[in-house]
Amino acid sequence: MASPSKAGAALEALREDLVGDVLAPGDMGYDEAREVFNAMIDRRPAVIAQCADATDVVRAVRFARDLDLPIAVRGGGHGVAGTALGDGALVVDLRRMRQVTVDPAAEAVRVGGGATMGHLDRATQRHGLATTGCRASTTGVGGFVLGGGTGWLDRTFGLAVDNLLGVELVTADAERVHANADENPELFWALHGGGGNFGVATAITLELHELPEFAVALLLFEPQYGQDVVRVFREIIGSGPDEVSGAVLYLTGPPEEFVPPEQVGKLVCAALLTYAGGEDDLRKLAQPLLALPHEAALVGDMPYVDLQCMLDAPPGRRNHWSAEYLTGLPDEAVDAFCGRAGTMPVPTSTQHLLFPQGGAIAAGPHAYPVPYRDAAWAVHPFAVWADPADDERAVAWVREVRAAVRAWSTGAVYLNFIGEEGGERVRAGLGAGNLLRLEKVKRRYDPDNVFRFNHNIRPV
Repeated sequence: MASPSKAGAALEALREDLVGDVLAPGDMGYDEAREVFNAMIDRRPAVIAQCADATDVVRAVRFARDLDLPIAVRGGGHGVAGTALGDGALVVDLRRMRQVTVDPAAEAVRVGGGATMGHLDRATQRHGLATTGCRASTTGVGGFVLGGGTGWLDRTFGLAVDNLLGVELVTADAERVHANADENPELFWALHGGGGNFGVATAITLELHELPEFAVALLLFEPQYGQDVVRVFREIIGSGPDEVSGAVLYLTGPPEEFVPPEQVGKLVCAALLTYAGGEDDLRKLAQPLLALPHEAALVGDMPYVDLQCMLDAPPGRRNHWSAEYLTGLPDEAVDAFCGRAGTMPVPTSTQHLLFPQGGAIAAGPHAYPVPYRDAAWAVHPFAVWADPADDERAVAWVREVRAAVRAWSTGAVYLNFIGEEGGERVRAGLGAGNLLRLEKVKRRYDPDNVFRFNHNIRPV
């Protein structure tokens, strides 16, 4: 640890050198800058470097290494564990680096390290193009992609990492490196699921796909019909094309025009079908759901970017999430999933979600450290609440959901869907067979484990 005089001089030098701003405890704006999506997180970094470009990132990393500070990296700040912050750490805050540059001819996009899904989706939609994105528009693109990346388009276009073309990285040695299939290929492999363990991703390049049409079917049901809804949804996914995806979810009926007044503030079951195509074909696919007794139905073409923000949870709330990936969805698993809806905290912003896998996810490259690729379904209890008095019951409910469906779990998990659940869950999210290889890459690029505020891979 550096002496106070050295630390003070280095901090002043950093303030002079950075194009962006530097915030320390006591500075105006410091408390606002350390707020993240999960209001349960209250950490006090030593320094927050609000970087304006990759050169700023290099300077910030050098500062941290000179003072022997660990480094946290903030993109969207959306992770449930709050790993964008670290007590006593330097935070490399990338939110000013949010430029998105689309190359329509190459069907590729370069995304700044601080861009969110909203920035990416709006930029690509203007060209009739898209790539697999998160289901929340406020999520940072970098953390989402490098952690694997699952969303409404993954059955059609594959996981986000399947569309990764290149990464611009600042390593723990404050060196700028580029990783792609030809340049630093072992690092590029590790970035397909290894997250922020290897440096600061200042920009990533993604493959784009044509998406001239997009349609959704959203139906609301009374919760007692949940089992029937899930079984019909299961059949639609099982017999439908890769272009169809979506979710079944239980939630508190929101005060929206689409929601019948008697369902506002009450537990409801919703079925969402998404389709990378037009309304006519989606209506045919959705017909078995429309035949069930429902309270409301919305079917039609919708801009993909609008769907992307439909399930955005409000910021400033308390959060706890997790997930289990299932080998299949037999009727017993359906009953177990639906049975936990009755105990979920209502009314809150909590959602109890079931996502389909398969399609291009399962058909994608199996060499990457994303072992949940072969699962058939994912259960994602997503608790969001405002009152600290509800902490215990909300966290307990998430754990109960996991326990209820664990009999059908593959054991693998998408790490972006979980918080701090221990080393074995990290191993399950990366794949035990991949871990030694990942540890060797970690030793090459971060032998001192400077980047440890993440689902950590330790250097061998």
